[in-house]
Formats: sequence, structure tokens, C-alpha cells
Amino acid sequence: MEFETRAIHEGQEPDPATGALTVPIYQTSTFVQDAVGENKGYDYSRSGNPTRTALQLCLASLEGAEHGAAFSSGLGATTTVMHLVNPGERVVCVNDVYGGVYRMFSQVYAPKGYEFDFVPDAEVAGAIDERTRLVWLETPTNPLLNLVDIKAAAEAAHAVGALVVVDNTFATPYLQRPLELGADVVVHSTTKYLGGHSDLIGGFAATNDPTVAERLYFLQKSLGAVPSPFDSWLVLRGLKTLAVRMRKHCENARAIAEFLDGHPKVERVLYPGLESHPGHELAKQQMSDFGGMISFLAESEEEAIAVCARTKIWQLAESLGGVESLIELPAQMTHASTADAPFAAPKNLIRLSVGIESADDLIADLEAALVRSAATAGT
Repeated sequence: MEFETRAIHEGQEPDPATGALTVPIYQTSTFVQDAVGENKGYDYSRSGNPTRTALQLCLASLEGAEHGAAFSSGLGATTTVMHLVNPGERVVCVNDVYGGVYRMFSQVYAPKGYEFDFVPDAEVAGAIDERTRLVWLETPTNPLLNLVDIKAAAEAAHAVGALVVVDNTFATPYLQRPLELGADVVVHSTTKYLGGHSDLIGGFAATNDPTVAERLYFLQKSLGAVPSPFDSWLVLRGLKTLAVRMRKHCENARAIAEFLDGHPKVERVLYPGLESHPGHELAKQQMSDFGGMISFLAESEEEAIAVCARTKIWQLAESLGGVESLIELPAQMTHASTADAPFAAPKNLIRLSVGIESADDLIADLEAALVRSAATAGT
């Protein structure tokens, strides 16, 4: 079956008890057993829940994975995956990484003896050595929209027995499937595009490696960072429209990136869909389209703050991937934890999560904010 069909039907057969078309929300903590040691496949909702099972089956299918595990947040998924390595082992991480992941790696795991090296996107494969046990990638990266060659990183990692994990939140499985490019594990914040409506927090990890999968399921149960049945149901609902939403996100982003690219108040636009982007050709190889995330550099930090404050349709908020368009200043918001790092986000960088509103309205709103901020700066 094609992607759109699997998103609606995989793991979501009509309820056998009632015929309900939509997967029920099994809002229960425990399950009555037929006898000691005999049950209908479930005993306690931390260990497993039918609504969560449906989500895991569906989303794993979309990623081309045999196994999938859902979590209570993207960082919950990240925490769980990090238990695949031990203190003293080396982790290579792309340096333009989500601020929450950098905070976790540098302030939680590094003090426990884990060794991290944060390297530029183009240098990841070359930084992998015999001591490396795990390689953590984002592509496109957050917030600079750099591209990392997944195949090259996977080849280098597998040559020394290391695992490759790709955070696929920005691209989604509709645009990019890292497991097909050689990655061992793919992770998501399902809060973003997969849920799609800014109304849940969730995470996911998928793999084709049965040994890794067995460990992830054990850790999911043992660490307990599992999503509620209702949040699992909300992600399932979001997956049904993922394909049509992503097409609109991409269409809008292309139009907005082209508008910004020619604007006199914009120093530089970071969007893989622009031919001027250094990762444009790699993006064409790895992705079926270029996504709904754009970053751009205003003329100054003050002007960037002013633009973020003056938009009307674009809402000033953290997060991304919802149907609503969001604008933010990474240096002071999502990536404040990297402010002291050598690879900190530029202070004049604005990040856009392009929604599915009218592109004309979104462009007009940005134009008004850019003009007003410029006029204010000149008074």
C-alpha cells in the first residue's frame, strides 16, 4: 500500500467488539486477566496499551520499520535511546542540534561520564572513529537547516560497529526515511508534524534491528516514559492527514523562502529548497521535498526581536509542525541552552514553522513586520 493509505489503515482495523471505525481510546491503567498468567495480550498500560499499539504499528510502517516504540515526548524517546550506550563511550553528534538535546547531552549525560563530540554537518563521517558507539544526527538540522549525508555517516559508523540515530522530526517519514538510507534508529518528536495540531506532547523511535528493538521495548517498559492512550490517539489522528498537510507546508515554505530571499531587510535565507543552499543537492537526494521549516537572518538582533513581535498571523511561540504558522528567536527561546556553545545560533536568526494558511496572507504579514521594524529602527 502507498504511504497515504497506510497512514489511514495500518494498525487501525475496525474495533472487533463494536465495529468502531476509529481506534478506541483505551483509557485504562490495567486489564482483567482470565487466569494467573493468562490475558488477552495486555496486563498493564505502561507495558502496553491497544491504542499505543495501533500508533506504533502505523508509524513504524510509515518509516519503513519493523519495530516502533512510542514515548511521552521527543526527549523521552531520546533519553531511552541514550540507554543503548554506556558511560565512557563516545557519541558523535551534529553540532547544530535541538537545544533540548544539547542540554541533555551536555548537562545530564556528560557529567555521568559519557563522551560527546559535537561536529559540523559536513564533518560527521570523518569524526567517527573506533571508539564511537553512537552517532546522533538531525537532517535538516535545527535551527540552521543544514543537511547531513545519512548514507555516508552510516557507512562510517557501521565500519566501526557504531549505531546511527536520525532525528527525523523536521522532515517526517513523508519526505525522508532514514532507515532506507542506512540509519539504525529513527526518532521523532510526535508533538510536531506527526500530531500536527499543537495539542499533544509525544515521541517515537523505530528500527529494523530486532536486537535494538528488544532493548527499546524493555527500556520503554522499565523507564516508563510512555504516552497516554489519548495522546497516542491524537498522534494517530494526525497521521491520517500527514501527507496532505506536508504537501501544503512545503508549498507554502517554497513561496515564503523565495519572498524572503529577495527582501532587502533579510541578510540570508536558510532553506534547503533554495538552489543557493549549500545542502540543496543532498536534500534532493535524501528528501522528496524540502519541508516547512525556514530560518533567516535579520539585519540585527534588535530587528529580529522587532520582527518577531510585530507579526499578526505568525504566532510568537516555541515548537513547530502544527497547522498554525509560528515564529521565534532560537538564541533566546528554543536554543537558549546552546548560547554559550561555540556553535550557538546567531542572535539575529529567526526561525519560521510554516503552517498551512494562505501563503499570500503569511507573506503579507512578514512584509508588514519587516517594513514596520525597519521604520521603527529609523526613527
